[in-house]
Amino acid sequence: MNIFLTFTLIACVALLVGLVIGYFLGGSKLNRSARRKAQSLIKESELKADALKNDKILQAKEKFLQLKSDHDKQVHERQSQMQQAEARIKNKESDLNRKIEDVNRKDRELEQQRNQLASQWDTYKIKSDEIEKAHRHQVDMLEKISGLKADEAKLQLVESIKSEAKTQAMGYIKEIQDEAKLTANKEARKIVLQTIQRVATETAVENAISVFHIEGDETKGRIIGREGRNIRALEAATGVEIIVDDTPDAITLSCFDPIRREICRLALHQLVTDGRIHPARIEEVVEKTKRMLEEEIIETGKRTCIDLGVHGLHPELIRVVGRMKYRSSYGQNLLQHSREVANLCAIMASEMGLNPKLAKRAGLLHDIGKVPDDEPELPHALLGMKWAEKYKEKPEVVNAIGAHHDEIEMTSLYAPIIQVCDAISGARPGARREMAEQYIKRLKDLESLASGFDGVEKSYAIQAGREVRVIVSSDKVTDARAEQMAFEIAQKIQTDMTYPGQVKVTVIREVRATGIAK
Repeated sequence: MNIFLTFTLIACVALLVGLVIGYFLGGSKLNRSARRKAQSLIKESELKADALKNDKILQAKEKFLQLKSDHDKQVHERQSQMQQAEARIKNKESDLNRKIEDVNRKDRELEQQRNQLASQWDTYKIKSDEIEKAHRHQVDMLEKISGLKADEAKLQLVESIKSEAKTQAMGYIKEIQDEAKLTANKEARKIVLQTIQRVATETAVENAISVFHIEGDETKGRIIGREGRNIRALEAATGVEIIVDDTPDAITLSCFDPIRREICRLALHQLVTDGRIHPARIEEVVEKTKRMLEEEIIETGKRTCIDLGVHGLHPELIRVVGRMKYRSSYGQNLLQHSREVANLCAIMASEMGLNPKLAKRAGLLHDIGKVPDDEPELPHALLGMKWAEKYKEKPEVVNAIGAHHDEIEMTSLYAPIIQVCDAISGARPGARREMAEQYIKRLKDLESLASGFDGVEKSYAIQAGREVRVIVSSDKVTDARAEQMAFEIAQKIQTDMTYPGQVKVTVIREVRATGIAK
């Protein structure tokens, strides 16, 4: 429409221009020709304006139709979206309505349950009030009968029950402990006690010094020789230090190796008996003594095997068993220890239904690694296992030897038997030496531990620390407390101290009355 107005305005301007030109040129030909030209121009302008007007109108109509179709499409899309939204809203409304119905139903159910509980609570309160009234009535009746208030009777009852319960509890604890000991350790104690009862051997304590007895100081001079050459030759041949001092009728032989010490002792005895003592004779006698002692070692091994009933040992193992006679372990003679372990193993294996001969064989050989000809770096259990394996011993024996100190895994029942019997033989009272300072300290610790309890007057460690006797004051400690104190002292010793075997605790309470007649 704006274009149409523009062209109309142009046509009017052209018309005015033509009229002006006609006005100035009217009357003349030039004016007429100009007027005609102006009119023709005006007509052309009007025609062009009409054509342009029609074109613009057509374009405007097309654009209007296009806009209308686009608007219709948008309207249609919005209507479809609105319809979908309405459908979703309707679905949500239906779901919400269902949920509201469920909630209402649950509310009705809860209301019913609440009403039921309220009725039950009312019934309970009524019954509770009735019971309380009956209880008060009974308490009043009991107070009238006994002449005591309820609180006073309650205190008396609590005190009597408390003392009775404490006494019963101590008795119950003791019964449980006794029953546990009888049931859990019955068979083990039976085996150990029977084993210890059947074996009784003397314990030989070996030292690093041997004393050689002689007759008179003249013999000392002959042993020393001119400028000490005899004693030097003897020390060089045997490897033993010979100590000649002011001790009358005695010469001391010092050496860590009992075999070398025994060779020196036997050689000295033969030299003194023969009377001929000089370096050449000393070397000859020492060599001869070495051979004799080696024969004696083999004979000792054979005699030990015969005594124990162990047959079929390799000759080298027999020699090793004989050498045990001249070895000690913690002051305990190794051969005696091995014989003892062998007997213990046989008894224990018999009690357990195993082969006693095989157990005895393993017990005899369990410490053969302690008597090597050289000084290997291997532990004695592994060294003994290698020797037993080398000389074709049975696998059970080999494993028992190697595992009796847990260096290897146990694969048979004989291995734990060897381990247990080795511990029994080594830990029994008097079997091995203990440092005097450690022994005295352990006894003092036992006495001080027992004296730390209230009511203790005196405490004594007796029987080499195997028993502690505690004397308590009779006015501070009752009989029941004495029994409880014995249990507590034993538990404290068990948790705070390290000791071999067992320690028995005896608590003594006595009452003394003294009267004087004047």
